[in-house]
Amino acid sequence: MVSRILSFLGKEWNNLNEAALLLSACALLSQLLGLARDRLFAHNFGAGATLDIYYSAFRIPDFLYVSIASFVSVTVLIPLLLERMGGKEEANEDSRKFLSDVFTVFFFTIAAFSVALFFAVPYLAEFIAPGFSAAATAELVSLSRILLLSPILIGISNLIGSVTQAKRHFFVYALSPVLYNVGIIAGILFFYPRFGIDGLAWGVVLGAVFHIAVQLPTLLKYGFLPRFSRAIGWSAIRQIVMVSLPRTLTLSLNQLSLIVIVAMASLLEEGSVAVFNFSYNLQSVPIIIIGVSYSVAAFPSLIKFFSSGDSKGFAAQMEAAARTIIFWSLPITFLFIVLRAQIVRVLLGSGEFTWADTRLTAAMLAIFAVSLIAQNLIPLFIRGYYAIGDTQRPLFVNFFSYSLIIALAFFLPWLATRFPAFHFFIENVLRVADVPGTRALYLPLAYSIGSLVNLGLLLYIFERDMAKGLARSLVRPLFKGFSASFLMGFATYQFLDAFGSIFDIDTFWGIFLQGLCAGLIGIAVGVALLKLLRSRELEGILEGLRHKFWRAPAIAPEQGEL
Repeated sequence: MVSRILSFLGKEWNNLNEAALLLSACALLSQLLGLARDRLFAHNFGAGATLDIYYSAFRIPDFLYVSIASFVSVTVLIPLLLERMGGKEEANEDSRKFLSDVFTVFFFTIAAFSVALFFAVPYLAEFIAPGFSAAATAELVSLSRILLLSPILIGISNLIGSVTQAKRHFFVYALSPVLYNVGIIAGILFFYPRFGIDGLAWGVVLGAVFHIAVQLPTLLKYGFLPRFSRAIGWSAIRQIVMVSLPRTLTLSLNQLSLIVIVAMASLLEEGSVAVFNFSYNLQSVPIIIIGVSYSVAAFPSLIKFFSSGDSKGFAAQMEAAARTIIFWSLPITFLFIVLRAQIVRVLLGSGEFTWADTRLTAAMLAIFAVSLIAQNLIPLFIRGYYAIGDTQRPLFVNFFSYSLIIALAFFLPWLATRFPAFHFFIENVLRVADVPGTRALYLPLAYSIGSLVNLGLLLYIFERDMAKGLARSLVRPLFKGFSASFLMGFATYQFLDAFGSIFDIDTFWGIFLQGLCAGLIGIAVGVALLKLLRSRELEGILEGLRHKFWRAPAIAPEQGEL
C-alpha cells in the first residue's frame, strides 16, 4: 500500500510545507464559507432556542456518520482502487466491481442504521437534550430525522471522492465541502422562511446533494459510476473495515464526548448549546487548516520511512511536522485570546446576536484556544502511530482522554457550585462576571483539559516507543514560538486601546479595523523576533511559499463530521 500511495503522488514528499500549504489552501476556502454560514445563523437567530435545537439535532446523524460512513475513507480506498486500475486511465472491470461492492455494502448498512434511528430518535432525544421542553424536543426529533439523510449522502460522496482524487481532480474534490456550505446557506435564506426550522435541515440535505453532484462528472467521464452488486467480494470489504476501524472508533469517541457536552448544555441557560457550537466552530478553523493539513501531508513520508527501516528519517519527519505545527499554533492561540471579542464580533456579531452572546462566545473561544496547540498536534501523533501499523495505543489514549472530557463535563459545573470562589475566578479572568449563562464555560474547559492530557500521553508514549528525544528537540522551537507569540500578543493588546480611541468600535468597520490593525502590528513584532531568533520553521514556510506549492501532490482528507 505504501508504494502505491507514493507512486500515486508522483514524487517523494521532500517538502512538507508545499503539500501542507496546498491542503491548507483547499481547507481555507471551505472554512471561509463556513464562517459566512455561521454569521448568517448568528444574524438571523442569535444564541437562542432555535439554534440550540438545530445544533443538538446533528448529534445523532453525526454519530452515525463517523461510526459508519468513515469506514469508506479516501486514504484507505485510493490505494486499493489504484491497485485494481493497474495504471490505466479508464475504469476496468476489476476497479468497477471493487467500487460497486463497497458502494453496495456501505449503502445498505448505513441505510439500515438510518431507518432504525429514524424510529429510535424520539427515545434518544431525551438523552441528547434532556433540558429541552416538550415542544423543543419534538422539533429536535423532526430535524434529526431529516438530517439522517446527510450521513448517507456525504458517505457516498466520500466513497466516490476516492475516484476524484485518484484521477487527480483535487480542485473538484476541494469544492465539495464548499458547495455543502452553499446548501446550508440556501436553507437559511430560502428554506427557513418557507418551511420554518425544518427548512434549515433541508438546507443541509441540499448541501449534501451538492457534495455528491460536483463529483459526478468525473465518475461519468472515467466510467466509474457505481452500481449495486449481487455477488460481493468480501475479502476487500474486510480489508477496508480492518484498516478503517481504529480511525472510526476514535472519531466515535469524540462524537460521544460532544453528545454529553451538548446534553449538559441543554440543562443550562437557553442559548448555551448555540454558544458552545459557535465557539467550537471558530476554534476548529485553525485545527482543520493547520493540524489536519500538516498531519495528512506528513503521513506518506512517515510510512515510507518506516517501511524502509529509516528510523532517523521517521523521527526527523515527525519533528519537522511538530515544529511547524507549534510555529503556527502558538501565535494563533495568543491572537485568539487577545482579540477574542473582536474576532467574534466581526464574524458573528450582527442582527439577533447580542453583545452578551458575543462576550460569552469570546470567553469560550479563549478557553478553547488554550488547548489549540494540543488539538493541532494530536492528529500528527495519531497518524504517526498509524504509519507504523500500531492502532491500539492511540485508541487507548483517546478512550482515556474522551472519558476524562465526559467526566469533567459533569465534575467542573459541580465544582463551581460547591466552591463559588472558583466560579468567581473563572468569570473574572475572562471578564464575563456580568454576563448570564457563564456556567456553560466549563464545557469548553473540560474539552481543553482532556485535549491537553491527550497530547501529553501521546507525546510520552510516542517518544518512548518511536522517537527518543523528540520532546527535548521541541523545547527550542517551543521557547522561540512562545516568546515571539507572547510579545506579539502583548503588542496587540497594547495597540487595541490605541486604535480603540481612533476607530468607532460600536460599528462593524470600527471594531474590524481595530482588531486588524492591532493584530497586524502584533504579527509584525512577532515575525521580527522570529527573524532575530533565526526560526527554522519561518524560513521553511517562506521557502514553500516561493515554490509552486499548489502543484504539490496531495490526498485531501474527507469531511470529518456533518
